[in-house]
Amino acid sequence: MQPPPHKQLRVVAIGGGTGLSTLLRGLKRFVAVAAGTTPAADPACKDTPCLIRDLAAIVTVTDDGGSSGRLREDLNMLPPGDVRNCMVALSEDEHLLSRLFQYRFASGDLEGHSFGNLFVAALSGITGDFAQAVALSSQVLATRGRIYPATNANATLAAMMDDGTLVRGETNITASRRSIVELMMEPANAPPLPETIEAIASADLITLGPGSLYTSLITNLLVPGIADAIAASSAKRVYICNLMTQANESLGLSASQHIEKIFAHAGAAGVSGDKRRIFDYALINTAPIRLAMLAQYAHQGQLPITPDLDHVRALGVTPVTGNFVHEGNVLRHSYDLVAETVLQLGLAP
Repeated sequence: MQPPPHKQLRVVAIGGGTGLSTLLRGLKRFVAVAAGTTPAADPACKDTPCLIRDLAAIVTVTDDGGSSGRLREDLNMLPPGDVRNCMVALSEDEHLLSRLFQYRFASGDLEGHSFGNLFVAALSGITGDFAQAVALSSQVLATRGRIYPATNANATLAAMMDDGTLVRGETNITASRRSIVELMMEPANAPPLPETIEAIASADLITLGPGSLYTSLITNLLVPGIADAIAASSAKRVYICNLMTQANESLGLSASQHIEKIFAHAGAAGVSGDKRRIFDYALINTAPIRLAMLAQYAHQGQLPITPDLDHVRALGVTPVTGNFVHEGNVLRHSYDLVAETVLQLGLAP
């Protein structure tokens, strides 16, 4: 993939969980490190042209389970887990330092904690600021991109379920057997980092997903100002649709219904209260998945997301289809192919 002469993109990737870190691994290969270098001239891009001049990841910080949840409760800090995974994904060297950050203690008082989470917790204590701790940790890992928490406020999630009950806390929401009708953030006025709004405003390409519909994607859009900034952006805006439906979050939902849920929550977070189209393209897998893999997911009621392309177009979104599947022990997006596809959209006139 060769870019137009001197064409480089400012890219913002929004999400959380393994979906965002997977995408960042694909995008990292295209990031120029030396300021002002022209595409294909930066030695940091060894096998690929330097199509990205600036990469920023905006990461959800509402997790309250596992090591992150324990640190959040014990130290009154934001959860570092998703941010740590993104730092490792963007690390210049994903070997020793990255293995260190991902190392999880197996016994004693630290059992279940990862070293990276503790490292970010220590820097948060030193600096008194979670976002600054993330920036300093990123320097240690020499990340090829900037990482911002969606908010620096200690916010939690609440969900209205289909039986009318209100469930609070991400762990409780994902453990519920009911379907989510509406997701809310408490407090509702948790402010975004100014840097996130600036990154969105100056972006040439914005991606949302892949990731859990509500707890990895929509949660970012509930932070006041983020949905407005995306709606106002002149960037190419791309939604990366999941491969499979997910218990509690999206069982039975087609690709267009995922988009409708996102639009509805983006409108609810905006100043107008209207549903808004906050992306132009939807990257949707249309390739078959092996029967053995389908059977593995069927035990949890999960099925491939139906690519109802006409309904997607009716929402004003252009579907981009193809084989985006990587089948290992679990299903993941093929991050190299996804990264190349979204960059091609960003480079298009």
